[in-house]
Amino acid sequence: MQQRILEDDPFATLDEDGSAALMEIAEEKGRTVNANLHLGICGEHGGDPASIHICYRIGLNYVSCSPYRVPLARLAGAQAVIEYEKEER
Repeated sequence: MQQRILEDDPFATLDEDGSAALMEIAEEKGRTVNANLHLGICGEHGGDPASIHICYRIGLNYVSCSPYRVPLARLAGAQAVIEYEKEER
């Protein structure tokens, strides 16, 4: 982080091209086996607005975070839904 190799701390925000891409592959493959598979994320990523947007985009069902981050996570989740519904139109 100090050398500015990465834009965001990977322990706080999902990397779109790295871990999020792997999560997307896992989501796709998992749902081919079980369409009703419930997938989510927890921890710091579960309360990070940027990570929540990624999770919504790749089709995760839920996020889990510490209690003090719940209001922000709920707001970010609602914003992700609105953003992606606009793109579908």
